[in-house]
Amino acid sequence: MRRQTATSGFNPAGSSRALRLDPLSLPVRFDAHDIRADGGVRQIELHRERVVLRRAVHGMQMAVNVRVSDFLGVGLRGIDDAQMLVLAHRDPSLTIPLCVSSDRDEIAAAWRMWSDIFALPQLPEDKLRQPAARRRRHNAIRTRRPKFLVRRRAGHLLNPANIHQGEREIIARN
Repeated sequence: MRRQTATSGFNPAGSSRALRLDPLSLPVRFDAHDIRADGGVRQIELHRERVVLRRAVHGMQMAVNVRVSDFLGVGLRGIDDAQMLVLAHRDPSLTIPLCVSSDRDEIAAAWRMWSDIFALPQLPEDKLRQPAARRRRHNAIRTRRPKFLVRRRAGHLLNPANIHQGEREIIARN
């Protein structure tokens, strides 16, 4: 795997470099800020067809493998005086930072390029904030008959068609 030198939210002291990944040199591996992970860092492997997120939470190592097609798109966020491109996911903890810059032309070109490489739509800032669709609350299976009863025909005891010819109906009385 070819690796790209990566910069993340944790730049060395005195560094003025912002996060900029080159979409033409994938795959890339870099570290990103994660407040829930041990040490506040998670490792990200970014490929054309998948993303692997590695982090440790309370000493438990985990790796999450997500297909690029599962992401919503390449989104644009405004932060202070700069803008940030992210690979947006329905789950905010799986959102991946791609580029940070204060140059609007550079961000627009990178936005278009990342969108073309991943074949995902470009999402403006207002589309990133929409909540996920609500799940259905009703259970379709609850009203069905159990499997062993499905094979049986439902019938009525007092239906005259159920009484055979020549037989009398027995009625018990006290």
